[in-house]
Amino acid sequence: MDLNIKQLTIDLWPAFEDLFGKHGACNGCWCMYWRIGSGYHKRSREFNKHEFQSIVKNGPPPGLVAFKNNVAVGWCQLTTKKSLPWLEKNYNYDDIDNQDVWCISCFYIKKGHRRKGVTSALIEKAIEFAKLSKGKLIEAYPGDAASSFTGYPSTFQKAGFKAVTQGKYKRTVMRLIL
Repeated sequence: MDLNIKQLTIDLWPAFEDLFGKHGACNGCWCMYWRIGSGYHKRSREFNKHEFQSIVKNGPPPGLVAFKNNVAVGWCQLTTKKSLPWLEKNYNYDDIDNQDVWCISCFYIKKGHRRKGVTSALIEKAIEFAKLSKGKLIEAYPGDAASSFTGYPSTFQKAGFKAVTQGKYKRTVMRLIL
């Protein structure tokens, strides 16, 4: 699949908003889950959307958007671990300085484009970006087959990630040393 993958900046917000749709992709999360935990359910979808739009506007870019023929078809949240307070609190397993840890915490792939390599392309670009940003390692938190919004362990294994521990909520913590 021929994709153009870009960092999400405010000028790309309309394409991102179109990708996520009226309800905000995964049940109105608007990528707030890894920042605040399940508390995103207690807030309106519009509030989550507005808060995430502010994050995008204020920078740094919180992830990558995959485009096919100028249409957004995929999303990967890619940030430093310290940018995701809930994740940092709940998925800290050793004494690694989280300043140097990058995280691939979620994906959203547009219907009709799933199972066509978009997730793998986003992972590949995320690794490149984390290396350019002088990160020391990149983590991912894939779940079982019922939770594809975090990716699958097998997809990360193909990209060179290794499982380090079983995390909370049926998620495997996987790492790639950069």
